[in-house]
Amino acid sequence: MNKKVNVLVWSKQGCSYCEEVKQYLEENHFDYQAIDVTENDHLRDILDVKYGIRHVPVVEVGFGNRYDAVTEVGIDALEDTLKHYRLSV
Repeated sequence: MNKKVNVLVWSKQGCSYCEEVKQYLEENHFDYQAIDVTENDHLRDILDVKYGIRHVPVVEVGFGNRYDAVTEVGIDALEDTLKHYRLSV
């Protein structure tokens, strides 16, 4: 796995979809940072400004000046985005 790809997971405690995303990343050897929005509405405000949503999980993937956000629930969209970065690096 190329270390240049940065992955940031916006999540909250008790979110099964968030845990599914984190488990997928760990099983596929992606390092990631997590931002916990639990009881932090100001962090949800950031998601609202950036993407027009307040729900999690949101996964930001990128390197250099290029970043994409996966805002759809489910692993399929995340896999598609990560595949693109694997090919680009």
